[in-house]
Amino acid sequence: MKIVYQGIPGSYSESCAKKMFPNAETIACKTFDECFEKAFNSSEIKAIIPESNKTTGNIGVEYLIFKYRLNIYKEYFFPINHNLVGIKGSSLNDIKDVYSHAQALSQSSQFIKKNNLNENVRADTAGSAKYISEVGDITKGAIASTLSAEIYNLKIISKNIQDDKENFTRFLIMGNEIIQPDIDKSKYITSFLFKLKSKPAALYSALSGFAINGVNMTKLQSFPEKNSFSSFFFLCDIEGHLDQKKIKNSLEELAFHCEDMHILGVYEAHSFREKNN
Repeated sequence: MKIVYQGIPGSYSESCAKKMFPNAETIACKTFDECFEKAFNSSEIKAIIPESNKTTGNIGVEYLIFKYRLNIYKEYFFPINHNLVGIKGSSLNDIKDVYSHAQALSQSSQFIKKNNLNENVRADTAGSAKYISEVGDITKGAIASTLSAEIYNLKIISKNIQDDKENFTRFLIMGNEIIQPDIDKSKYITSFLFKLKSKPAALYSALSGFAINGVNMTKLQSFPEKNSFSSFFFLCDIEGHLDQKKIKNSLEELAFHCEDMHILGVYEAHSFREKNN
């Protein structure tokens, strides 16, 4: 299996891909758009995409989910354990400047303030690790993954420095083939996009079917259609399998109120959901 991810080797996306599929070939992409495009154009390639983080919220890939409409095969809640890394021989007392992605810096703000470190925002965590490895300055550190430290021959100075020790990112495995699991005793998530017809109380009417049929909605997010401030699409996750009667009935009711509707996937709910209910 080939899995594309955004970033460079050592990113959290690659770390998650290797955790889920130890034997897969991982391929770095400069942008999320490139990830989606490669998976869209080849059934041999799957994309691993960070969708949201427990601490900092949505990652901002919704417009690409709408654009490419790849099928979702799996979700995985991956623990984001940030580390302060530096060149070999450095210590916490040596570090003056710390480099990382804006979210990683934000998620480690207490540690940064406590140790009076100067924040430097860069494009990604792994890139920050690579940068300090190349510079070779003991006063510069990076906030990055354990995998980054291994790849760029760095020392882990402080482990698990994130403010929230239960910091998780939800990743999605996506591809261009439509694959739906057979229903069994597992718990499932059904994801879909929809755009409502323009009429009063459209959203209220459209969602009534879920309440009537007792379907739990775990995500409902709106985002504007391209070049518009008045037309919106919605990204939605619900608990259940497409073959269940209550799910079918709810989606049929929703479709009646929609101009556009697209099923993104039916997949097994990750065990993290059970632990955090």
